[in-house]
Amino acid sequence: MTVRRASGVMLAIIVVGVGIDQITKAIAIARLVPGEPVLVVSDIVSFQIFRNPGAAFSTGTGLTVVFSALALAVLVAVSVWVVPKVRSMSWAVAVGMGMAGVAGNFIDRIVRAPGPFRGHVIDFIAVKHFAVFNVADMLLTCAAALIVLIVFVFKVDLSGQRMSYASKTR
Repeated sequence: MTVRRASGVMLAIIVVGVGIDQITKAIAIARLVPGEPVLVVSDIVSFQIFRNPGAAFSTGTGLTVVFSALALAVLVAVSVWVVPKVRSMSWAVAVGMGMAGVAGNFIDRIVRAPGPFRGHVIDFIAVKHFAVFNVADMLLTCAAALIVLIVFVFKVDLSGQRMSYASKTR
């Protein structure tokens, strides 16, 4: 796969992923009332709106500016150093999903209250005894799982080549 084609796949995944993330968040904001869950699968999965200033599981709620800066740094670093090296479909999908996830939540931190780089991420999918998350979080989780598979099971590098490990001889 060429760099151009891989970049196209990544860009398409980013655009579609961010689009779905932002549309579902807009629907959640318009339709959900705080404190009034909408049951989806019995009481196991529900839609509930939360505005999360922190990271996963609402950790680091006082570090919103740091998370915003980190997300921006990740998007720039991946765009500059990783994207140009991707030549495999599996890596293109994984990187595209990861960037879409980071970008989706970064957009919230930029455009939502209480203000730029301090905005709260919209979470609305609640799983009983687990967490409340959004489409961007699902994209990040799927990207991480796919990267683990690519590296540790399929052993493929960014260019699509099988990775070789030098064996130690004594």
